[in-house]
Amino acid sequence: MNTATVRSLVQAPRQEAALDRAFLCARIADDNKGRDIIVLDMRGVTPLYDFFVLVTGGSRRQIHTIVEEIDAAMNAHGDRRLGVEGYESSRWVVQDYGDVVVHVFDEDARRYYALEELWADAKRREWRSA
Repeated sequence: MNTATVRSLVQAPRQEAALDRAFLCARIADDNKGRDIIVLDMRGVTPLYDFFVLVTGGSRRQIHTIVEEIDAAMNAHGDRRLGVEGYESSRWVVQDYGDVVVHVFDEDARRYYALEELWADAKRREWRSA
């Protein structure tokens, strides 16, 4: 086997695990009344992350709840948050889990930053049926 083949065999389970974790984040956001939830497949678009999860929350309290519940679920699956930004202002909270990044916005910030338009080349993954 050549090096590229071995690398792809090793990365495949990791990428599937990342997809499963992105879907978990989407389901937790949905369970906590998050809206307009989208999972973007960033592989092939950027080498920095595998998946973005985009969520809209209706209030500061709801955004905090979604963020904390996602972090608790990810911790329960052995994943540690590498960073969090925006928690104090709560208009847009970003959680970094390495290969999965979760963005929880209020409506105005979601519209203003329009990440799904910025990353329009990224494939949307259907998380509800997963």
